[in-house]
Amino acid sequence: MSLKHPLVNALIFAVFASIVVMAAENQHAITPSDLISPAQLNSQLAVVKSGNIVLIHVGFRTMYEMAHIPGSKYVGAASQADGLAALQKLVAKLPRNQQIVIYCGCCPWSHCPNIRPALQTLKEMGFTNLKALDIPQRFGDDWTAKGYPVVDGD
Repeated sequence: MSLKHPLVNALIFAVFASIVVMAAENQHAITPSDLISPAQLNSQLAVVKSGNIVLIHVGFRTMYEMAHIPGSKYVGAASQADGLAALQKLVAKLPRNQQIVIYCGCCPWSHCPNIRPALQTLKEMGFTNLKALDIPQRFGDDWTAKGYPVVDGD
């Protein structure tokens, strides 16, 4: 069979497309080095309050209003263009080595539409001291139920 054969061409295209898709998915993969545990962040809330850590909620407004981590700033859902734009605006003038922690907690990691786009956007902007709060299940399970502090409202 030559490269002009339709089945060979289709197979080559399918393999190439799979490689491209896997590479794109891996770009957005969350690695252990991207994470900060709830216990670690809780122990650093005074640093958040001082402004030395910028803590950003990148989830849905209703969740933020119900309960959020003290000192966190709300930008909107990072799965939406306006949420990503608000995130970019919030951090635009920060030094690229500024410590930033993002969190959502709407659902398990595997289903969260907000963390990956926010993390990727911040990395693409050049931030090097960036973490995502490790909330493998939900904010209620992995933060609130453990007795860590929350506030409600805006």
